[in-house]
Amino acid sequence: MRYASLFLEYIKNYAKTRLTYRADFWIEVLSDLLFQGMNLIFILIVFQHTPSLGGWSEAEVVFVYGFFMIPYGVFSTFFSIWNFSERYIVKGEMDRVLTRPAHSLYQVLLENVDPPSLIGSFVGAIIMALCWTQLDLPFQILDIVVLMLLILGAVLIYAGLYTALSAISFYSDAPTGIVPLMYNIQNYGRYPVNIYNKMIRFVLTWLLPFAFVGVIPASYFLEKKADDLSQLALLTPVMGIIVFSLGLLLWNHGVKRYRGAGS
Repeated sequence: MRYASLFLEYIKNYAKTRLTYRADFWIEVLSDLLFQGMNLIFILIVFQHTPSLGGWSEAEVVFVYGFFMIPYGVFSTFFSIWNFSERYIVKGEMDRVLTRPAHSLYQVLLENVDPPSLIGSFVGAIIMALCWTQLDLPFQILDIVVLMLLILGAVLIYAGLYTALSAISFYSDAPTGIVPLMYNIQNYGRYPVNIYNKMIRFVLTWLLPFAFVGVIPASYFLEKKADDLSQLALLTPVMGIIVFSLGLLLWNHGVKRYRGAGS
């Protein structure tokens, strides 16, 4: 209950700030939508030159992209810690966080909450719904439950990987150069993994499991049997728990190692 009340207080403070700078809020929403729209346009352009991509049709790839947007929007809303190293390590704000009686990661996440990113999740859901109808996919009530579990698993994968990446700041002064690389790698997860060679496919599935945030869970509803993707889909929540646990473990160890910003 204490952590729930903290969440509400942080959200109230965020709302007060945004009410002061309303134009900034809508500009951020618009820029996020434009960015996602450009990614979708790129996919549509690709299919102007080929009828299929690794055996996947245009509607199927767009469906995967729609799913990809949902957990990414949720992750960006509650785990927006891209500038952790510069703000909390270099500028010393981690010292302030550690003087408070709440888990350090929870505080950092709430201080950087970004609700406008959640708009992308709603857009992704709309894209999925449109493609679902276009592909004439069967629909059952159970699909909603499975969808929620797959989204949760994908969010935990994102959270675990970027928590671990942020935790590197406790061991190194300049880990920010890894963030753009990781960001580019995650985008591979929105395309069918069978279009990549075996090494890249292995990395995206088991080492940096970004395939589990897009194409693999989405394949459950598309019933894609290639490379047993639809069977791997149900492993998404398990993979999420494992990756997030490892990320949290690395964070907690890093916090114990942290000795302050110094002078």
